[in-house]
Amino acid sequence: MMRELCDRGGAIFFSTHVLEVAEKLCDKVAIIKQGRLIRSGTMEEVKGDDSLEEVFLELEAD
Repeated sequence: MMRELCDRGGAIFFSTHVLEVAEKLCDKVAIIKQGRLIRSGTMEEVKGDDSLEEVFLELEAD
């Protein structure tokens, strides 16, 4: 249902800690650490060839 709404031009703000779900459902993503935006963009811009979880863990280590 969420995907259909977005495909028709709608938008959904979806907050989750389940990165696998975010990777499957979201077109754009933002990663926030300690209240600060540290990475955002399309899913492909943010994750590149890695999984979203790998990107998150790398950013979390910084």
